[in-house]
Amino acid sequence: MLGDPTPTTATPTPGTTGAVTVLHVPGDHDYVEHTGDPRVPGVVVLESPRAPGSGWAPSPALDAAWVTENAHRFDVLHLHFGFEGRTPQQLHDLLTAVHRAGRALVLTVHDLENPHLTDQRPYTALLDVLVPGADAVVTLTPGAAAEVARRWGVEALVVPHPHIAPLEEIGRPRGPRPEGDRLVGVHLKSLRANLVAVPVLRSLAAAVQGLAGVRLRVDVHAEALDPGFGRHDPELARWLSEAHDRGDIDLHVHDRFDDAQLSDYLRSLDVSVLAYGHGTHSGWLELCHDLGTPVLAGRTGYLHEQQPLVEVDLLDPDDVARGLRRALDGVPGAAATAAQRREQRREVAGAHRDLYRRLTSSAARA
Repeated sequence: MLGDPTPTTATPTPGTTGAVTVLHVPGDHDYVEHTGDPRVPGVVVLESPRAPGSGWAPSPALDAAWVTENAHRFDVLHLHFGFEGRTPQQLHDLLTAVHRAGRALVLTVHDLENPHLTDQRPYTALLDVLVPGADAVVTLTPGAAAEVARRWGVEALVVPHPHIAPLEEIGRPRGPRPEGDRLVGVHLKSLRANLVAVPVLRSLAAAVQGLAGVRLRVDVHAEALDPGFGRHDPELARWLSEAHDRGDIDLHVHDRFDDAQLSDYLRSLDVSVLAYGHGTHSGWLELCHDLGTPVLAGRTGYLHEQQPLVEVDLLDPDDVARGLRRALDGVPGAAATAAQRREQRREVAGAHRDLYRRLTSSAARA
């Protein structure tokens, strides 16, 4: 979801503009875009290279040879995510190439547990290279920073997650809610590895049945119900069909929402449920905050330090019912205002700029 101005995209020679030139990996992401702000000068963003082909592949900028060839174009390589396709040795080589060229590498730790993986050991092995090897580490919450310190002895700079929705959409009044027709939604998307689907859906269905005037909407991508899909879950497909036929849920099967459809969907909900079994932070939570949609979730990672939400034991229908009542009554502070997000974005951009300047000043003195 894009829609706000970004720092200048250019390919200057570092040091020739008086600004710090930064290469973000990846470059085409809402979070990455919103860590900059036109009101905060001093950072030039280098266009991030794309892997050839239409499928996902690690950025060419994660290759040591690419860095060696292109390091003259940037001062700082800022790595966010998308490095799961590399090996520990490849990341070690990347760090070596960055430092040999006299450049700095910043790592933002979004995920201490990767939501796309069940077995965390390969991902942890990558963090074991990147976290101690980076010139600076950033993360989104104090709890995540404390965990980084415990696990690696590295002090991480805490910079909160900026807005996801375009600023002009934040704080927009939600439409009137139909009397006696409250809508709780859970979106299964394409069954990401951290999703706890059937057990949470059973709890939700049981909880909603005890709440007068409340319906449960379940969305899922069509590919997830295809038996040939890699993460297809026959038990889930059967449960969804039977629960829909019984009238326990409103089932919506569709392709991925575009940005406008996703915003409309979230605005239609009285509560959005995050059925996560593991993870660290959540962009979905931030988008709900932007659009004023209360969130109910399990006690997962550091979501509670990101934005106000209701935390419950998702496998306990009684606890889920109590949590839904609280969420339906409104979660104080759960809805952002455009002014808050605009000011936060300026602060986030300033924190990143100041970090980049410290790193490049240190490199110049070395």
